[in-house]
Amino acid sequence: MALYSTDRLVVRRFRDTDSAAFLDYMSDPRVNCFLDEKLSNMHEALADVRKKSKDRSQFAVCRKEDGMLIGHLFAMEEGDTYDVGWHFNTKIEGRGYATEAAKGLFDYLFRRKNARRIYCYVEDYNTRSQQLCKRLGMRQEGLFLEYISFTSNNDGTPRYENTLQFALLSKEWL
Repeated sequence: MALYSTDRLVVRRFRDTDSAAFLDYMSDPRVNCFLDEKLSNMHEALADVRKKSKDRSQFAVCRKEDGMLIGHLFAMEEGDTYDVGWHFNTKIEGRGYATEAAKGLFDYLFRRKNARRIYCYVEDYNTRSQQLCKRLGMRQEGLFLEYISFTSNNDGTPRYENTLQFALLSKEWL
């Protein structure tokens, strides 16, 4: 059952049948914040898909035309505020799917879940996500220098990420 749909997409809970497509884009995450979710094989993919299927903050994004999983969204509730994010297969970039899915998510959160505020964190080198935030009408609220580490430098010391925060209020969206 779909949580919501857009012109070209269905957003729903994860299913076992998503495992191969999920492995396809999670075997080589583009940004460091997804490194701890990196998958090596189908067994790991199936286990993670099953875990995500029970997690109400995780959303599978599939094309209507063929039902193929092309990415996922998350929205972690913090009272009337949601921390959101996305991860899409790089093989489908440049077709507007991420924008379409995220607009649908924002509409779902603001209209159906009565969110007051939505925010997200984006690494300073992740220009594609920064552009998506701007297309969604989000404003940059902050820059956290050396905010968090997801990986190590060659010498084993933590490599800290500079992280931008973007946000949008319900009254700005509606």
